[in-house]
Amino acid sequence: MIVLASGSASRRAMLEAASVPFEVVRPQVDEDAAKDALKAEGIGARGLADALAELKAVAVSRRMPGRTVIGSDSIVALGAHESGGGLMLDKPDTRARAAEQLRMMRGGHHRLVSAVVGARDGVAVWRHVDSAKLHVRKFSDAFLDTYIEAEWPAIAGCVGCFRIEGPGVQLFSSLEGSQFTILGMPLLPLLGWLRDIGEMPA
Repeated sequence: MIVLASGSASRRAMLEAASVPFEVVRPQVDEDAAKDALKAEGIGARGLADALAELKAVAVSRRMPGRTVIGSDSIVALGAHESGGGLMLDKPDTRARAAEQLRMMRGGHHRLVSAVVGARDGVAVWRHVDSAKLHVRKFSDAFLDTYIEAEWPAIAGCVGCFRIEGPGVQLFSSLEGSQFTILGMPLLPLLGWLRDIGEMPA
């Protein structure tokens, strides 16, 4: 049985739907501090998602020797390719911040980058990073108000302020890329690796 180093409901749901045996162990790391330090170094969204996924996987793996641990993270980048530049959004801490971020996204597009890292005995042994392009429609202020009222505080833990598996899908005119990546974890590459290492039937 693998270990998921994440408290994300969407990542748990993906593994459960795919019939992957797992248990959840939350990583005891200061993710915000790590993110701020990495951003200060000028790291792009792709590198940031990968580094944070590794941080979580390795932190839990050190506490659980001999187990396969999975860490994952997602970053939303506005106005640039995911490799660097542009504005990277954080999880909103207030309703007002969520509304502000959604107004920034309205009528444009952004990249959502999701990374997954596998670790054993405190060492990262496998990784995969994928990105998707999301086109946000020009929704009305009335829609925005209704959306925030219905989805807060559920979206407080969501980078990009949406749950694509729920009402958040109404924010978009089109999506390019894997829905699993948009949900927060590149699932198909992960399943392939788990079969390769014997954690799941081939």
